[in-house]
Amino acid sequence: MTTPFKDLIKKAYAAFNDRDIDKALSTMQPDVQWSKAWEGGYISGHEAIKEYWTRQWKEINPKVAPTVFTERQNGSLEVEVHQIVKDLQDNVMFDGIVKHIYTFDNGLIKTMDIELV
Repeated sequence: MTTPFKDLIKKAYAAFNDRDIDKALSTMQPDVQWSKAWEGGYISGHEAIKEYWTRQWKEINPKVAPTVFTERQNGSLEVEVHQIVKDLQDNVMFDGIVKHIYTFDNGLIKTMDIELV
């Protein structure tokens, strides 16, 4: 797997954990397709992601840490992620591993999907 994509993904997760939406969005294509794990379905584009994350952070406190990077045969990147989701009172709602699957276009994230482990 090429290092730029690994570095790009790490930058995106760090920005998400810091609640720096603009920095996270700078890693994505303007028309990025994004899985809405918290609500189900998908959204497209920076504005939709910004609205989704802002709404999400008013109800839950997720933190994500990439642990394993695997390039798939189809060229997508599988990222095993340790995810901890707490409610706003700091109670753990979820603590486990999920897989985020990424595709890229022109050096930026084009799609993100989720697979449960």
